[in-house]
Amino acid sequence: MPYIEAKLSVKLDETQKNELQAKLTEVVSASFSKPKAYIMAGIEDGKSLYMAEKKLEKGAYISISLLGSASKPACQTLTGNICSILSEYGIDGSSVYVTYHPVDLWGWNGSMF
Repeated sequence: MPYIEAKLSVKLDETQKNELQAKLTEVVSASFSKPKAYIMAGIEDGKSLYMAEKKLEKGAYISISLLGSASKPACQTLTGNICSILSEYGIDGSSVYVTYHPVDLWGWNGSMF
């Protein structure tokens, strides 16, 4: 039930998008003990991202929504893992924001979890 929303300023080809999705899904699954089968990811590349009023050539915003809450240590570890993954695409951690959004109500397949 986590949803990973990735917005990147860099352009990726389909192979890179599939690879990034798999890597993000893996670390989110491991961090929150959630089955990969319930994780959804969206990747938007070529986005205009700005930090400190300056356009980022290589930057990212990652938003993770999850059912229930997560501990700060788990989020800290996951943030490090995400930044490590993004560095493989030339994106430095200083140009990455990661946010976490706990959700109490989550629907799927016509019902609620």
